[in-house]
Amino acid sequence: MPLSEQEQRLLEEMERNLYRNDADFVHAVGGVRGRRPNYRAIVLGVLLAVAGVGALIAGVALQLLVVGIVGFALMFAGVLIAITPGKSGAAAPAPTEASAPQGKRRSGGGFMDRMNDRWDRRQEGHD
Repeated sequence: MPLSEQEQRLLEEMERNLYRNDADFVHAVGGVRGRRPNYRAIVLGVLLAVAGVGALIAGVALQLLVVGIVGFALMFAGVLIAITPGKSGAAAPAPTEASAPQGKRRSGGGFMDRMNDRWDRRQEGHD
């Protein structure tokens, strides 16, 4: 069942608002291709995590609460450093009303543009 004109406008407005207001989510969902992992941060994170495990074990063995807490904090920080992506990628630009006319969209755009193009092709084929 095809969407009415009002529903299509509402969907496009919601998409524009998503791009405009939640760029971090769009960036995360869209993914950044071609970006290489930051091996330096991974190695540093793993080393910190290993040092944290050692400090945690030493804190338990010596029954020193402070050393155990510091070890846990080091482990946590190491894991965060290792899994946090780098800031080298640029955020996805928000589409504007002028860049995507209502009649035709550019193919090869974002995920929603491709899905909309596929939907339009299906609707034109069945009409």
